[in-house]
Amino acid sequence: MTGAYAGTVISPPTPAPEFVLTATDGRPWDFDRESRGFVTLLYFGYTHCPDVCPVHMANIAAALHEIPFDLASKVKVVFVTVDPDRDSTAQLRRWLDNFDPGFVGLRGATVAVTRIEQALGLAPATAERAPGGEYIVGHPAAVLAVVGDSVRVAYPFGTRQIDWARDLPKLIERIPARPHG
Repeated sequence: MTGAYAGTVISPPTPAPEFVLTATDGRPWDFDRESRGFVTLLYFGYTHCPDVCPVHMANIAAALHEIPFDLASKVKVVFVTVDPDRDSTAQLRRWLDNFDPGFVGLRGATVAVTRIEQALGLAPATAERAPGGEYIVGHPAAVLAVVGDSVRVAYPFGTRQIDWARDLPKLIERIPARPHG
């Protein structure tokens, strides 16, 4: 594979996380099993986020609509909420549908999500109280590209649609071939 990525290449690659959380349809979603054979864009955020989360999701959705369907169908976008108190599975589904109904929304106990973040070398999300009783959540702002059994690239906030559209086909080329038989 040639050319650099718009994100930061993880070298050596971090092992892909293994976890099971609840999907928006209420069923358990096994990250290892469900992401195998795809480029999986893993992101930790929350639906009340005023800026970073909606911008990332909108840019990725737009890029997936720019690349050929056969390539886009090899990409899964997985959004893990770091605010399960406000983000019910129904709330997650409604919010993600604003970007792409194919995006996967996952929810779990804060302690479980924190373990996953830490295993990936990410700082765990923290709630910060604002005046009036509301709160905002400080959370990692990177989208992690998981290919095969490894996290390969971390994409920071500000990654543009054109960058995603250029990088996704290169990441797809890295998907390991499935064994025959």
